Amino acid sequence: MAIATNTLRLPTGTGGIETYQPRPGIDYGTGFREPRTRVAFAACHVVPDALADINPTLDLALDWDATLAYRRHLWSLGLGVAEAMDTAQRGMGLDWSTSKELIRRSVEESKTVGGRLASGAGTDHLTPSPDLTIDQVIAAYEEQCGYVEGVGGRIILMASRALAACAKGPDDYATVYDRILSQVREPVIIHWLGDMFDPALAGYWGSDDLDAAMDTAVDVITRNASKVDGVKVSLLDDQREIDMRRRLPQGVRMYTGDDFNYPTLIRGDEQGYSDALLGIFDAIAPVAGAAFAALDAGDLGRYDELFGPTVPLSRHIFRAPTRFYKTGVVFLAWLNGHQDHFRMVNGQESCRSVVHLAELFRLADAAGLFADTEQVTARMRSFLDVAGVPQ
Repeated sequence: MAIATNTLRLPTGTGGIETYQPRPGIDYGTGFREPRTRVAFAACHVVPDALADINPTLDLALDWDATLAYRRHLWSLGLGVAEAMDTAQRGMGLDWSTSKELIRRSVEESKTVGGRLASGAGTDHLTPSPDLTIDQVIAAYEEQCGYVEGVGGRIILMASRALAACAKGPDDYATVYDRILSQVREPVIIHWLGDMFDPALAGYWGSDDLDAAMDTAVDVITRNASKVDGVKVSLLDDQREIDMRRRLPQGVRMYTGDDFNYPTLIRGDEQGYSDALLGIFDAIAPVAGAAFAALDAGDLGRYDELFGPTVPLSRHIFRAPTRFYKTGVVFLAWLNGHQDHFRMVNGQESCRSVVHLAELFRLADAAGLFADTEQVTARMRSFLDVAGVPQ
């Protein structure tokens, strides 16, 4: 017998099924201004063309209209867009050739709406190998940085798998970053991505010892401070981020990439605060827009009230294996009507279990992330039916 249209049968982690009723929807609105007191970027996902006649694990076709519409959605909430990053499955299905088109289109779109945009430049068109030379890594970075600047974009200097594979130690990292930073037109955001996000980046900055790695990174940034807007740290270690933040040269921002502890890091302490460049902001964009508005208004109680319930959701989305967090981000975008299907580049919609996504649904509901409960419930019901949990 079918259950009521406003309830769902959700699987639990213990192998059972529970009846669940979503709470009433919350509409936070749009039209938020860019925050005055912080800089906030959302690293955002891409939408594949689900009707393209391709092998989705080998080939790539994007739905450009839906992909760009989501960027307009983020800008309407006051958030900047960090383009062609790991949230967009860069290096996990999104290749450099398609990234170039994505960056070009997003730069053009940003100019029509006045939205803040920065784009990833890395070395992912170069196959990682210990046989590579440092000059080859430099040339790869130069190609991508040159492209981003050539289309009028701002650079996020992404961590390099190729450099991690061939570097012999910290000096090689210093050589590469010094060379690239000496050439860029405008200050860049350096991205230090931990190996929980990408195992191929283990030992980045020339050491498995994170304290030694941080020393190298801080030395590079200090030496090139005029060419560095900030550094995004994605280590899921709030104290390390704070320690590094306090060591940065005057005027160089710390962009938190900590999807576990972002509310307190952004809120800051008596010695400073972090700005933000976060994948979770793709998933919680309306709440983030409202939270930054509260922070600008000095209403810290409202800021905490808004962001607090999103932390359990974010920790669930980014649980190990962390690199598969994109599945949860796209699932929420589909539930909330920002795309017509739950499909991902490289078929990665299959990278999280039905039980995982059911718990994600509960946590997103608790965080107030569903505006249209009727639509969300209908889509969740269709997903569960296909997944073998008849409604």
